[in-house]
Order: sequence, then C-alpha cells, then structure tokens
Amino acid sequence: MSHPAIVHPEMPSERSTHYRFVVAAVLFVTLLIAYLDRVNVSVLVADPHFLQDMDMVGDAVRIGLLNTAFLLTYGIANIVLGRVGERIGAKTAMLIAVAIWVAAMVLGGAATGFAMMIMARILLGIGEGLHWPMQSIIVTHWFPERERAKANAAWLLGLMVGPMIAAPLFVSIIGHWGWRSSFLFLSILNFLPIILIAILVTTRPEQSRFVGSVERAYIRQGQDESEDRRDSLLREDSVDSEEAATRFWADYRFWFLTVAYMSSQSIFFGLVAWLPKYLQDVRGFSFNDLGFLASLPYVFGVLFLIIFGYAADRVSRRAPFVVVALTLASVFILSASNASDNRLSAYLLALGVGSLGIGLSSYWAILQRMVHRSLVGAAAGVMNGAGMIFTALVPTIIGFTIRWSGAYTGGLFFLVGLGLLGALLMAVLSLKKV
Repeated sequence: MSHPAIVHPEMPSERSTHYRFVVAAVLFVTLLIAYLDRVNVSVLVADPHFLQDMDMVGDAVRIGLLNTAFLLTYGIANIVLGRVGERIGAKTAMLIAVAIWVAAMVLGGAATGFAMMIMARILLGIGEGLHWPMQSIIVTHWFPERERAKANAAWLLGLMVGPMIAAPLFVSIIGHWGWRSSFLFLSILNFLPIILIAILVTTRPEQSRFVGSVERAYIRQGQDESEDRRDSLLREDSVDSEEAATRFWADYRFWFLTVAYMSSQSIFFGLVAWLPKYLQDVRGFSFNDLGFLASLPYVFGVLFLIIFGYAADRVSRRAPFVVVALTLASVFILSASNASDNRLSAYLLALGVGSLGIGLSSYWAILQRMVHRSLVGAAAGVMNGAGMIFTALVPTIIGFTIRWSGAYTGGLFFLVGLGLLGALLMAVLSLKKV
C-alpha cells in the first residue's frame, strides 16, 4: 500500500531568508529606547517640580550640565570602549550596555539632589557609549554595502522616533504621577531590548540559526564588493588602500567625516537640550503645548531619514546628502531665530532638526565603506566619541550665552556656524566622489 510523501518544511539553511531585517528591527527598538533614556531630562527641565527638587531653578548652566555630563562621558566611552565588541562580541557588549542603562534609570529616579542626578547621567553615558559602536559592527556584518544606507536608516530611526514620542509621553507621565515616575517607566522599558537582543541577535549572520545559506552568501558577496569599491576609490586618489583601511586615523577623509558628524550632532543635541525651554521662555508656549511642538522636529527627521536613506543607496553617493542636510539645517535655524511669529519659528526649528535626517544614514555608510570590517567598532567609536566630546560642551556653551546675553540668539548662531563648517568639509569629499 502506497503512502503519500511526507513533505518536510524547508530548514533555514536551505531556503532564502531575509532575517537581516529582523536584526535591523531589533537595533531600531534598542536605539529608540536609548534615546528615550537620553532625552528624558530635556522634558524634565521644563517641569518646575523637578527644577526645585534638583536645586536648578533659574540656573541655565546647571541645566546645560545635565546634558554635558552625559555627552562628555558618552564621547569618552565611545573611544575607550569602541573595540570591546571585537573582543567579547557585539551582542554581549550590547547586553552589558543595556543593563547599565537600567541601573542609570534606577539611580535617576532615586536622586535626591543635583549631584546624584549628574551621577545618573554619567552612568548612562558609559552604557550608551559602549552600545553605539556595536550597532555599526552588526550592520557591517549583517548587510551588504549596497543596502547599508537603508540598514543604517532603519536603526537610526530610533534616534528620531525616540525624541519624537518622548515629549508627549513624558509630559503625560510627569503630569499624572510626577517626574520620578518617568525614571521608573524607563527602568522597566529597558528590559525589552535585553530580551530581544538575547533571543534574536547574533554578532555575525553565520552564528544565527535563523539565516539561510542563500542569505549568508548574498551578504558575503556584498561585503566583498564593498571592499573592492573602497580599494578602487582609494587608488584613484593615490592612497594605499590597505594602509587607509587599517590606519583610518591617518586618513584626512576620516577626520573630515568626523568633524561633519560632530557638527550634525552638535546641532541635534544642542536643540534637543534647549528646544523645550526655548519654546517656553522665548516663544511663550505652555508646558502642555510642548508635547506636539517638541516632537515635530523628529517627525520631519523620520520622513527625511527614510526617504534619503533609500535614495543614498540608489545613487551610491553619500557625501552630497550630508552637504544638503547640514546646509538646510543651518538655513532653517537662522531663519527661525529671526522669525517674528512664534509658531513659524517653532516650525522652522523643527525643519532644522529634521533636515539632519537627510544625511544621517550616510555618515555610517561612508564609514563602513572606508574602514576595514575588523576595525569598524574602533572607527565608529572614535568618530562618534570624538564628535561627542566636543558636542558635550554645546548645551553648556548655550547655557553660558543665555546667562551672558540674556537671549538664545548667540547659541543658535553658534549652531549655524558649525553646520556650515561641516557642509564645507563634506563638499570636499563630494568632489572626491565619496
């Protein structure tokens, strides 16, 4: 008697999978929550109860120091800890990093004064400084070069979506339960990326049981093409490709990219730190109005990041997108500072922050092409860290200009100048067809 053939489902190793996009989704969730942790205090500084409990009422410098303490520690940790992922694995390093975030949120919620809150921000800076280079390592291992702008855009969306939802979320939480409840909420929420990373992510695709052989071959082929393209571009400019790839710190392109990224981050974090307070003090909006207006920049950022992350992969030229991003950001911020209508000023500032999304994924796609795969963590740590060490000073510099002049204009002009400097340097790399 004949029996019907038993059809076995295809094993992951035999079918064409697309698991790399699951990994990108986990990276997105992780960065989104990271940015909720970061920007919590930017909403809190508009809350009078928080300012009173932390002895910060009317002290613009102390308000700036909350962000500076985080950013300075974060920048140093990027440089010092950037190679940890190459030693213990990016996945393990990310799990340790998020565990540190949990501790930082618990400490912040328990803070009884300004010094204790500063300690919480420093601890968060260490954890997030360890985390950031790991995301770039995983993208480099999991995605072929032709998809990296889109892949970077996917996880960098967390950078925009986090602050976008932070303002209305924290305004609601703080309004109902007080400022300490925001830290309790984040302490619990941080366990979500720990679970997702532990179950779904591996440092390399060949370590994952969910990835088929076709997908592994596709990723490997794309990485080989990336190295060939990098070597070709370097030879055109009479640069030894092996030396440039392994000694990235000696390549002027790397430092041009780093300064441009520093300009972008300075604008972003300068406005993240002060936008709610600016809208409240200068433009006359109430605390309840801040939910929508403080979120609008990141709505624009999400749209620009998605559209131009896709476009950068299509044209395979990344530097021009950074030039456009920094130029538009500078123009919008300058226009906002001179606008007589308060709502128009808020919208122009939103466009200024959002415009940074045009070039955001391209920074990392350029770096991942420029540097050998084995050194991406170190290079990402140096680029992000060196930029952040300077960026760390920006919120406090703005605070000093406010104290000195009694106005925000000088701080906004400072950000405009940084944006134009970065645009000029990336224009040079655009001429080199980067």
